[in-house]
Amino acid sequence: MDHSDIAALEKALSLERFSRYLAWANGDRARAVELYTLNTRLSEALYTPLQALEVSLRNRIHTVISEAVNDHWFDEPEFQKGRQAEQLEKAKADLAEERKPAEPGRVVAALTFGYWTGFFGAAYDAFWRDTLYQIAIRPNGKRLSRKDFSKPITPIRILRNRIAHHEPILGWNLPEHHNKILELTDWLSPPAANWCRGISSFAAVYPEHGVELHSV
Repeated sequence: MDHSDIAALEKALSLERFSRYLAWANGDRARAVELYTLNTRLSEALYTPLQALEVSLRNRIHTVISEAVNDHWFDEPEFQKGRQAEQLEKAKADLAEERKPAEPGRVVAALTFGYWTGFFGAAYDAFWRDTLYQIAIRPNGKRLSRKDFSKPITPIRILRNRIAHHEPILGWNLPEHHNKILELTDWLSPPAANWCRGISSFAAVYPEHGVELHSV
């Protein structure tokens, strides 16, 4: 890209958004565009692993609680802790606006990732020990605890939201998070994790020697 193209792109992206990349590139505008492009490609590459994790997580939770309670379990007060009640109402309102019935499968698909990660909070500790532990298992057959999920799931949720809102992610330890996403997916559904590994482009996109960023 020549100087005029870079200037036009910078204007389209906004000075505020582009400034982070300029700082990382030590003021080199061409390098800043390269970093912005890399950020976009890595966000794209992480979409598949994040999708595999999110879909596997919500479906495993839905399956296990449905078997323990009923397939409309989300309407029970004990599953509306914290912000979950608000998130459930929002999902139902969105379905109603689209003139779709609030059937279990539709509600489950409409609920946000934040709703599902709420099940790893301390408020669900007893339910996890009694029932929810069944959503996942280690490859060696060892049972998992709530905290095995709660520690890594929060940064993964934040990373997912940054990608969804087109925010910079280059400052993150992306290989570590990518591996953790795959590990959690493997606990939930080995077939989903294997499918993801087979089509994920992350390893091909992430630079061999990492990403060099100047401090900001």
